[in-house]
Amino acid sequence: MARAPKLTHLGRGGAAHMVDVSAKATTERVAVAEGRVIMTAATLEVVRRGDAKKGDVLGAARIAGIMAAKRTHELIPLCHPLLLSKVEVDIAPDAALPGLRVRATVKVAGQTGVEMEALTAVSVACLTIYDMVKSVERGMRIEGIRLIEKRGGKSGVYRAEDAAN
Repeated sequence: MARAPKLTHLGRGGAAHMVDVSAKATTERVAVAEGRVIMTAATLEVVRRGDAKKGDVLGAARIAGIMAAKRTHELIPLCHPLLLSKVEVDIAPDAALPGLRVRATVKVAGQTGVEMEALTAVSVACLTIYDMVKSVERGMRIEGIRLIEKRGGKSGVYRAEDAAN
């Protein structure tokens, strides 16, 4: 029977500590995450036309995602503050959902990965989309936030089995 991996951030009794990464090699690390905001076709059209009362939904969501990635260490306990070299947030309308597909790519040359930064970017971009058009539709759903890919570091490459390009 395989043993579960030991958790590294909390000890017995809840003692918290940030993992010491100083002995790790500095390598290029990249993470890609995605999520979706599901809405009616009519709401998607409002976003596409740029007619939302609050302004440019996609622009605001991209900026919010980038800002969130840069502040992940302030939001998620025990995450290391990182000097990110790239944060890109892409948002694509998808009539088949209907809704918006959000994808974030985060890159760093460092001693720890950027998965949490990519996931945080996607989460906050999706929340911003919701906030920008909630006056049109409160029943939108945020779904499928997940890690698609990560490269770099000791554990190497991870790619979600069903990840589309």
